[in-house]
Amino acid sequence: MSEDCLCKNPSYQRDVLIPQVGVIRKITQETPDVRSFIVTAPGGGRLFDQMPGQCAMICAPGIGEAMFSITSSPTETDYHEFSIKECGVLTSYLHGLKEGDQILVRGPYGNHFPVEDIYKGKDLLFIAGGIGLAPLRSVINYCLAKREDYGKIDILYGSRSKADLVKLEEIREEWEKAPDTKVWLTIDREDPDWDGHVGFVPSYLTEAGFSTDKTAIICGPPIMIKFCLQNLEQLGFRRDQVYTTLELRMKCGIGKCGRCNIGSKYVCKDGPVFRCDEIDQLPDEY
Repeated sequence: MSEDCLCKNPSYQRDVLIPQVGVIRKITQETPDVRSFIVTAPGGGRLFDQMPGQCAMICAPGIGEAMFSITSSPTETDYHEFSIKECGVLTSYLHGLKEGDQILVRGPYGNHFPVEDIYKGKDLLFIAGGIGLAPLRSVINYCLAKREDYGKIDILYGSRSKADLVKLEEIREEWEKAPDTKVWLTIDREDPDWDGHVGFVPSYLTEAGFSTDKTAIICGPPIMIKFCLQNLEQLGFRRDQVYTTLELRMKCGIGKCGRCNIGSKYVCKDGPVFRCDEIDQLPDEY
């Protein structure tokens, strides 16, 4: 390679449209249909820097590409992690890969949760359902790694069954033991292997009766988010206290293809993180 290659220039800005080769170092079966992939650059280390809530495009030549949340915290400098649910052609292909296989990754894309300013010093309430924990895990671990910057942390997480709870071991071994942190777990229906709370996330949210001096961050199925927002408002939360992330419609990542355009916003550029009062300003079809 030429000594005057652009990539050796300190002022060189990497083009986020150019995929980078990533090596799958570890695969973990989280639930029956969710696997987590730890990915590094070929020589080790993560592919790029990111902030909590940002996404990356994972590409499989000849198969397709899609946007996924980066579930590892920016404080983890050795790799990126993606928790991916098998639900289509690309995700089925990714679930068939082995440790040591290569994929293409480009990013990061979108904005991020305002952990460096707005969230600082605040009590935080994270509400997640199913695979919706994946985008929030990056934020949660970032806040836990910089624990002195944030107030009390509550994490309410639920799924269909115990087997469908993503990162359950990490939750119990790390999150539940973190200082000034309380975890509220629930599953939708009775399970002989489960002695915890049973019930839907929105109902558990009301039952827990959280005080309104918190900033809430929600991610999960649209119907869960809808009822959680209603229940938060019944508890007295304002919509400008609540943040969520919208990712399903992103495609190109740079606001060119128009797939995620809604009103005056592009989810990939103006989001995917939005305050709920900002979402209220978008057209109803979103």
